[in-house]
Amino acid sequence: MEGAGNAARGPCRTEGPVGGETLRSAGAALLIPAPFWCPLGQKGSGMNKFAMLLNLAVARAPESVAALWFTGRRKVVDGRRIDAKAQALGELFNAIRVPGVIPTIAESRASLRILADKFDTPSPASVTKRDVTIAGGEGERPARIYDTRPDDTSRPTLVYIHGGGWVQGGLDTHDGLCGQIALEAGIRVIALDYRLAPEHVWPAGPDDVLAAWLALMAAPDAWGIDPARMAVGGDSAGGNLTAVLMHDLQVRGVVLPKLQVLIYPAVDSRGETRSMEVLKNAYVLPRDRIDWYMDQYVPAGIDRRDPRISPIFSPHLAGQPEALILNAGHDPLWDDGNNYHAALREAGVASRLHSFPGQVHAFVSARRAIPQGAEATSVVSAWLREKL
Repeated sequence: MEGAGNAARGPCRTEGPVGGETLRSAGAALLIPAPFWCPLGQKGSGMNKFAMLLNLAVARAPESVAALWFTGRRKVVDGRRIDAKAQALGELFNAIRVPGVIPTIAESRASLRILADKFDTPSPASVTKRDVTIAGGEGERPARIYDTRPDDTSRPTLVYIHGGGWVQGGLDTHDGLCGQIALEAGIRVIALDYRLAPEHVWPAGPDDVLAAWLALMAAPDAWGIDPARMAVGGDSAGGNLTAVLMHDLQVRGVVLPKLQVLIYPAVDSRGETRSMEVLKNAYVLPRDRIDWYMDQYVPAGIDRRDPRISPIFSPHLAGQPEALILNAGHDPLWDDGNNYHAALREAGVASRLHSFPGQVHAFVSARRAIPQGAEATSVVSAWLREKL
């Protein structure tokens, strides 16, 4: 999940960059289009514009500068002190957003694309990319293949499922991350573009992911993959869909991947964990936006404890693939990761939990601003290289 709550929402009517200005940060021009900052225009405050500029500069500054800026002002939750760069990015989000106001679907999607463009690193030039189509739940869906050895066959492969609250995101928003994993892990990455809510509500997303996996396993030679060396992974909502796929494959009794990678996954829709309460006003992903995502994704009247929505309730955890779970200490989904790790281990599944106590939600998608995003990417890549 990444960016909007059960609150008033409406289109942004202000156009162009903030105040018609070019925002400058760390000595470089940075133009922020309207879909990302539009709630700021509704605030109409010069002080808020100043706060946005200031926090943008800190977010783009070296880590030592951010640490100095937030000296004595770093947030602490349950003993976990936030990383200075994460706080800078969070303060930028707070300067942009209007409390209780949710952007339109189109604005939310545009904001995630802009976030990736401005704060993530691009896919490495040495990684070859190829856009293809793959089976979905209802017809073909876009996908993208990343590899440094595109002509090789029988490649170890990660199938990647992007985050974005089942509402946002796509191949472009996670392009840099997928390319970097392909390079560092030395594997093929196949990124999926599943149908998004609210145009396509649950179970469209899980159905698309399942159909894609079955298509890959039905024709591994055509895809140049080794079916014995496969991993599936994703971040946030993509982590949810990864865990749901494991449930679906167990139910069907069909081949599972060797590994699963869950980056701050959403696995329990009840929202009753301690981190959901103490971090309800968290940076980047506050509780109202989590609720809004779920309302877009799951139709009214559906039991949200269904394992295809909340995979922690799956009766088929035993026998699942070895897991790597990453979570962030200033993310309401912190306990989702902790609890799913514990549930897998209790079911006899090998699971490794790698925690980043000072980080916020979506930090892996902000590697240009947050150094630990690159560190987390390397953790995932090294694990995949070792295990596949």
